[in-house]
Amino acid sequence: MLAELDGAAPAAYDIDGQRLDVQAPGFAQAIARAHAMQLRPRCMCQPAGIETYVAKINGGYVVKRMPETGSRHAASCPHFEPPTDANGFGTLIGTAIREDPATGLTALRVDFSMSRQPPRQTASPKATHTLPTARSGAKLSLHELLLYLWHEAGLTRWQPGFAGKRNWATVRWRLLQAASDKLIGGRPLRDRLYIPEAFAVERRDEIAHRRAAAWSLAKSSGPASGQFLLLIGELKEIAPARCEFRAVVKHMPDQAFMVDERLHRQMTLRLQPALALWNAADDVRMLVIGTFAINAAGVPAMAELALMTTTREWIPVSDIEERESITRLVREDRSFIKRFSRGLLIPEQRSQTDS
Repeated sequence: MLAELDGAAPAAYDIDGQRLDVQAPGFAQAIARAHAMQLRPRCMCQPAGIETYVAKINGGYVVKRMPETGSRHAASCPHFEPPTDANGFGTLIGTAIREDPATGLTALRVDFSMSRQPPRQTASPKATHTLPTARSGAKLSLHELLLYLWHEAGLTRWQPGFAGKRNWATVRWRLLQAASDKLIGGRPLRDRLYIPEAFAVERRDEIAHRRAAAWSLAKSSGPASGQFLLLIGELKEIAPARCEFRAVVKHMPDQAFMVDERLHRQMTLRLQPALALWNAADDVRMLVIGTFAINAAGVPAMAELALMTTTREWIPVSDIEERESITRLVREDRSFIKRFSRGLLIPEQRSQTDS
């Protein structure tokens, strides 16, 4: 589902009686003081203002909307968000997704393992286009986690000004920012999330060095020891290897991920719609999310995975019809937001630009 966006408007806040635009000199210092004094800036997108809070993330300060207030903001406001029952994650708010304004952190409950343990009966790839649904003890599947991070990173939004700017480096940066305030199992998600850097031949060695350091947590010291890392990347191919299969991720030409026969069989059966769409259109991208560990030979091996198809502009799509609709809107220089639920298109304004 798509929602059209209209124009653009900068954000302004009332901070302890002083109205400041986000571009105003001293804004960063003002929100730092607000955080120290536990003040709640009021977003002035509406006449009476709407309360927000300041979170400290990675040494910086970010103004965030209060939980479940996104729909109260003006359509032109960067904090605007469709009602939770319209964005596809409403059934998971408060259960699988718990935001704490006191800390600025969001705790995520997931239904996949982040450490080596005996195989579970439920450990299998989820249908690629499955959306969050109401269920007892709701948890995020791998695919739902990817959709959620995509949504949090602003990658479901498009404006004509984004053309030519939304490359892999931008996508990676936005995903890492989205993961910065998320916890899984009480631990920072970003510490266990690997998203490959944009590859450059002249930087091959330094990239490999940083990758090895990031993967140290996932190295095996025994048959059932160690932790899994989480991979997000653009898939280039999954092909037969001498033994089993190998998944090649773009921007990692020097290192493939091993996929065993069981996982490959489950993937081809359960994720067939995504694979079919990927095969049918050259301008469709395939994103992979999965848990992996480093085996005794020092090779990364996937434990679980899920797939997501997107347009060339990185907007998630589930079928040819949706791809054609989004392609047309981009070609017509329209602004829009992709939602993960059924409903009507609604006007919205945004001031966001990719960088």
